[in-house]
Amino acid sequence: MAIPAQLKLRNTILARLPARDLVALRSRIERVSIRTGDILQAAGEPARSIFFVESGIISLLAPLQEGGRIEIGHVGREGAAGVHAALGAETLTSEVMAQSDGVVLRVKVASVRSVMERSRLFRHGVISFANCLHAQVAQTAACNGTHDVVKRLARWLLMVHDRTDGDTLTLTHELISLMLGVTRPGVTIAAGTLQKAGLIQYSRGSLTIVDRDGLEQASCECYGIVADYYASETS
Repeated sequence: MAIPAQLKLRNTILARLPARDLVALRSRIERVSIRTGDILQAAGEPARSIFFVESGIISLLAPLQEGGRIEIGHVGREGAAGVHAALGAETLTSEVMAQSDGVVLRVKVASVRSVMERSRLFRHGVISFANCLHAQVAQTAACNGTHDVVKRLARWLLMVHDRTDGDTLTLTHELISLMLGVTRPGVTIAAGTLQKAGLIQYSRGSLTIVDRDGLEQASCECYGIVADYYASETS
């Protein structure tokens, strides 16, 4: 379904484009509603589409040999999932999964590459976001291998909060466990620590950020490193 010209786009990459650069893309966009847990792209399969996020969050999950998965990065309306396919990758090693309900604008890889050739601004936006996502994935790997679960959970919640409207997040122990690669009891202990400190309020399936500044102090340095890099690349 083509996106009407009068519809305001929320995705940062697309919203920054002048009308003349959006003309070619609008007719090739398919607006898709996503639900938590939807698999938009399986790991190892040919990359056919790129997903520009309008609302919600998409997780990039690395498959593990024993059948598990762990999040290596996630994307909100600041960018697009599968963006490296626009730069020439034919397959993606990570699984693309909806972390929350939302809306994405799906565009075929060939169409994105075609418009990038003609629009310098679009090309710059895609490459800048790809750089940001690479920085996020690299820092996540360092964080997972170095910091304790409480600091990692604080970092992850800050990143989700940045990409969510409002302070209340729809999150289950099962989802957080998958995202952080820790056991559900580990999530319970870590969330309990943050709650006792007055930083969050957590009940079944719902988590509210109570003290954002305090949560930043409880996080490791990894959150600030990535946030600063995003700001420098997108300014």
